Amino acid sequence: MEDGHDVTIKEFQDFILNQYGKRDAERGTPGTFMWFIEEVGELATALAGDDQENKEEEFADVLAWLNTLANINGVDLTTAVEKYTVKGVEGVK
Repeated sequence: MEDGHDVTIKEFQDFILNQYGKRDAERGTPGTFMWFIEEVGELATALAGDDQENKEEEFADVLAWLNTLANINGVDLTTAVEKYTVKGVEGVK
């Protein structure tokens, strides 16, 4: 991952799986979801401030925990985002 190229969603999801997969699977979805929500809360706090480095760190944490949740639930995020990139989404929320 340190070869200077932009990381794809697949590469990042695989990295998270290889790095943390065993421990994440043992923790399971409920425990992992709680960690994810905690990180979302930390991101909310960061967004209310002016510390750009902290914002980037919290975005990275949320993204990592989202990938963990996807991994332990058998979701390929590259396929999942096709809802937006390939299939198109109608309407605006």
